[in-house]
Amino acid sequence: MSKSITGFSKLSKSKKIDWIVETYFSNTEEAKRVLKQYWSTDEKLQQLHDEFIENTITNYYLPLGVAPNFLINDTLYTIPMAIEESSVVAAASKAAKFWLERGGFKTRVISTTKIGQVHFIYKGDFNKLKQFFNKTKSKLIQDSKAITANMEKRGGGIIDIELRDKTDDINDYYQLHASFETLDAMGANFINSCLEQFAKTLKNEALLFDGFYAEEKQIDIVMSILSNYVPDCLVRAEVSCKVEDLSDNDTVSGEVFANKFIQAVNIAEVEPYRAVTHNKGIMNGIDAVVLATGNDFRAVEAGVHAYASRHGKYSSLTHAKIENGLFTFWMEIPLALGTVGGLTSLHPLVKLALELLHKPSAKELMQIVAVAGLAQNFAALRSLTTTGIQQGHMKMHLMNILNQFEANDEEKETITEHFKTNTVTHSAVVEAINKLRVKK
Repeated sequence: MSKSITGFSKLSKSKKIDWIVETYFSNTEEAKRVLKQYWSTDEKLQQLHDEFIENTITNYYLPLGVAPNFLINDTLYTIPMAIEESSVVAAASKAAKFWLERGGFKTRVISTTKIGQVHFIYKGDFNKLKQFFNKTKSKLIQDSKAITANMEKRGGGIIDIELRDKTDDINDYYQLHASFETLDAMGANFINSCLEQFAKTLKNEALLFDGFYAEEKQIDIVMSILSNYVPDCLVRAEVSCKVEDLSDNDTVSGEVFANKFIQAVNIAEVEPYRAVTHNKGIMNGIDAVVLATGNDFRAVEAGVHAYASRHGKYSSLTHAKIENGLFTFWMEIPLALGTVGGLTSLHPLVKLALELLHKPSAKELMQIVAVAGLAQNFAALRSLTTTGIQQGHMKMHLMNILNQFEANDEEKETITEHFKTNTVTHSAVVEAINKLRVKK
C-alpha cells in the first residue's frame, strides 16, 4: 500500500531507497540489487551523478553509440548518439556512408538569436506605456550590465528589447520581448537573469514615472522567462547530387528513386498525420546527438515542433526537389545549443562526446546536429519508398527480442543466421527460439 512521506529530500540516498523498496516492492532485496548494480564503483563519479538532480537513487543507462563517415563541409566526423531505439545509429551510419561518396553534407548557420520575455499586466493608456518604455529602455539595459558584462566581452549580450501589446489575446497583457546572442552557451541562465532584472527595473521605474496615474504605476509582473521557440536561431543542412547518382543498385534507377522520395516528402508537407511521424524520425537523430552532448533535448523538441507549425498547420521539416537534373534534399531547423556551461563541463561522457566532435563551437554543433536529423530522415524515407521500414528495423530489433528470452550466445548465433533469409517478426522469433530449445 502506497503512503505519503514528508522530508524525503532530506534523507540520505540509502534511506530514500529503503523507503522506496519497502513501500512499493514485494521483493525488497531484489529491488535494492537492481538499483545498486547501476552505481559507479568510482565514488567521486557517483557523487557527481547523484548531485545532477534531487532525490537521485541510481543511474539510468542509455547506450552511447557512434555513427562514422559523416562528411560535413569537407570535414569528417564520427557522431556520438545516446539513444535506446534500435536501428537509429545504423540508419544514420548508412546515410552517412551513402552521402560520403556523393560530396557529403553542406551546412550553414543562418542566425543565432534567442528570445526571452517579461510578461506583465498594465491597466492604463497604451500610449503612456509606450512613452514610458521608450524613456526606460536604456535603463533596462544599463541595469543589466553586471549580468551582461562577461557575455559582452565575448561578443554576445542583449540585442534588443521590444514592447509588445498582447491585449487582443488577454486583457491588459503586455510583454517585454527581448532578443539575445549567447555565443557558445545555450544561455538559459544568462537570459533568465537578464529578464528578471528587466522586470525589477520595469516595476521600479513605473513607480517613478510622472506620466502614469496611480493605478498605471502598479505594473504587475506575471513571469520572466526565456522562450524555447527560437525561429531566429536557424541552421540549414542539405545534400545534393545528380539524379542518376542516387541509384546504388541495378533494381531501382536514380530517377525512379528521386521521384518517389520527393512524393514521400510532399505527403509529409501536406498531411499532418504523416508529418508527425516524419518529423519524429528527424528527431531520432537530433535528440540522440543533443543528449550525447549534454544539451536540453526537451527544449529542442518543443522549439522544433512549434517551428513545424509556424504556418498554421503542422508540416514536414525537410524538403526535396529536382532542378536541372540535380536532386536536393534539405532542412532548415531551429536549434539553441551550447558547448560551454551546464553538463558540457561536468559530465565525463559529454566532455568525451564533444572532444570526439573536434570540440565544436555552438554554431558548429548546430550544424552537426542538423545533419544527424537530415541523415536519419533520408535513411527512413529511403527504406519506406524501397524495401519498407520493417525489414531493416526488425532485424535491428531482433537482438532485443532474443535478450527478452535470455537467449545464450549459441542461440543468438543460430537464430541470427536463420533470419538473414527470413522475415523478422516477434512471433517468428519466438517460434524459432522454441523450436531450437525443443531440439535440445
